[in-house]
Amino acid sequence: MGIRVCKFGGSSLSNADQFRKVKDIVLSDPERRFVVPSAPGKRADEDMKITDLLYKCYKLAHTGQSYAECFSVIVERFCEIVSELGLDIDLLPLLHETEEEIARQPQPDYAASRGEYFSGIILANYLGWPFIDAAEVIRFDRTGAYASESTNEALREVLKDYDHAVIPGFYGSMPDGRIKTFSRGGSDISGAIVARAVKADMYENWTDVSGFLMADPHIIKDPKPIKTLTYRELRELSYMGATVLHEDAIFPVRKAGIPINIKNTNDPEHPGTIITVGDEDGQQNGTITGIAGHKNFTLLNIEKAMMNSELGFGRRVLGVLEELGISFEHLPTGIDTMSVVIADRELEMHRAEIMERIWERCQPDSIEFTSGVALIATVGRGMVNKRGTASRLFRALAVADVNVRMIDQGSSELNIIVGVDGKDFERAVSAIYYEFV
Repeated sequence: MGIRVCKFGGSSLSNADQFRKVKDIVLSDPERRFVVPSAPGKRADEDMKITDLLYKCYKLAHTGQSYAECFSVIVERFCEIVSELGLDIDLLPLLHETEEEIARQPQPDYAASRGEYFSGIILANYLGWPFIDAAEVIRFDRTGAYASESTNEALREVLKDYDHAVIPGFYGSMPDGRIKTFSRGGSDISGAIVARAVKADMYENWTDVSGFLMADPHIIKDPKPIKTLTYRELRELSYMGATVLHEDAIFPVRKAGIPINIKNTNDPEHPGTIITVGDEDGQQNGTITGIAGHKNFTLLNIEKAMMNSELGFGRRVLGVLEELGISFEHLPTGIDTMSVVIADRELEMHRAEIMERIWERCQPDSIEFTSGVALIATVGRGMVNKRGTASRLFRALAVADVNVRMIDQGSSELNIIVGVDGKDFERAVSAIYYEFV
C-alpha cells in the first residue's frame, strides 16, 4: 500500500462542518495515512483566523493589557467544534494552561503555534488516530534555523512505528525545548517535511481552491486550471505572485522526488493540479503554463559609454546594493547600459545614497530611477520548442497598446519576463492570456 500525506489548510478546518469533510476525505482512501492540520481559519469575511487571535493575545499580554476577552473567543471556537462533532474530550484545562503560558513566553512562537496544536488534538480524536506533537519531531537549531536532516531522521524513526498519525503543522522546537514556528504558510512546509520523512508516494495539499489557475481570477474571468506543473515552473510562478502553495514547501518534497497534488476540500472529486519533478509523462498544458506578476518595482538605469570594456563595472554597481542590504530581482543589460530591477520595498530611503555611491565608484554618464513598474512572467515548459512564442507575446502587447519597459528571458527559455507601467499591468496580463489560451 502506498502512502499519501495530507496537509489541510485553515479554511479546510474553520468549523465542525469542515472537519467532517476532512474526515470523509481522509478515510475515503486507505493510502492517506498521515495528516498535517493548520489552525482553524476564517468562517466568514468578518471573522478572524485563530492564529491572528493568538498573535493578538500575545501582543496584548506583552503590552500590559488584558487579553482575557480575546482568548475567550479562541476557547469558544475550539469548544464549539468539539461539541458539534460530539467528541468526548475536555480541552478546557489545556486551553487555560495555554492562556497563562502566553504571558510567560518571551517570544510569540508558542502562542502562534497553539492553533495548530489544538486543531491537531481535535482532528486526531475525531479520526481515532494517534496525535504526535510537532515539538517532539520538528527541529530547529540554536540559531532558529530549521534543522532539515536531524528532523528527517527523528521523524522517520518515530513514524515507522505508526500506520496513521496526525502531526500539527507550522511549528517545532529549539534544542532547549522552546517552541519555534516557521514563517506564515508554515503548515505547507510541515506537510512536505512529513512527506519526505515517510517517503510518501504523494503529498496532498488540501485548500479552498482546485489547484493553480493559469492567471489571476481577479484579472481574468474563469481562467483555465493548470493540470500539471513542474517544480521549476512552480518556482517561477510562486516567485512572481502565484500563492496557492507556500514557496518554501517545495524543497523537502522536490529533493525527495515526491509529487504534490493541490486539492480542494470543498470539491474533493476535482483532480486539482499535479506538481512533478519533471515532465516524464510528456503532458503539457499548451505553449504556456501560466502567467503571474507583481506591481511596485523600480528600474535603476545606468548608462556609460564603453561600459562593456570596463572591467568590474557590474560588480561595483551590485556592491553598492549589497552594502546597503538591498537585493535585486533582475539585471537586463546592453552594451553601454545596465538596468537593475529592485522591489520598491527594498529601496525604502536609500535612493539618494545609491545614486551617490554609484556616481562615486562608477562615474557613469547618467543614472535614473524609473518607478511604478510591474513585472509579468509568462511561464511554460512548452515554450522551449515552440518557434514564435516571443513574437506572439510582444505582438499581443503591442495590439493592446502596452509599452514594454524591460525584457528578461533566462537561458532555460522557461519564462519571459516583461516590465510594463503599473497602470498597464491588468491589460498586459489579459493580452498575453487571450493570445495563448
